Amino acid sequence: MRADAQRNIDALLEAAKAAFGTSGVDAPAKEIADLAGVGVGTLYRHFPQRSDLVKAVFQREVDACADAAPALTAAHEPGVALGKWLHRYTEFLATKRGLATALHSGDPAFDALPGYFMQRLEPTLGSLLEAATASGEIRADISPKYLLYAVANLCLPVADEGVAYSQRMVALLIDGLRYGAELQQP
Repeated sequence: MRADAQRNIDALLEAAKAAFGTSGVDAPAKEIADLAGVGVGTLYRHFPQRSDLVKAVFQREVDACADAAPALTAAHEPGVALGKWLHRYTEFLATKRGLATALHSGDPAFDALPGYFMQRLEPTLGSLLEAATASGEIRADISPKYLLYAVANLCLPVADEGVAYSQRMVALLIDGLRYGAELQQP
């Protein structure tokens, strides 16, 4: 792919993410193209159907969240890396709010996305949990799947509250994971 085409795709995905977050997935194509600095024809050339754009934004956000874990692990102690990743996941969920209507619409174009989400994020969180448990920083009785769901439930929209509210709720959950933690014996 040519560099300018890749730049256009990246700009369209960022613009769509922003537009979906504020206007929902039915944001006008012209609004998305204008935000990206491209023409509407360029948008449709890369994403012929609205579902193509929604899927691409969702997958890109899932990938960015999953790909953040190795850098966090390299830069921080296991418990801190886990906490920072959970806050990154919370930010992802805030972005997903604009995508939720489409993802739960029953449209078969989105059927594979929940599987993609779990395939990418469950092992990522599993490795973070394993390291934090082994270091004795968090309790050992939580699975990655249930923690993904717990954080998602804490991030459900609340009237007059934004991402900061969700971040506070997740911080309380992280404190709860520390309760009863002890160094695991080999």
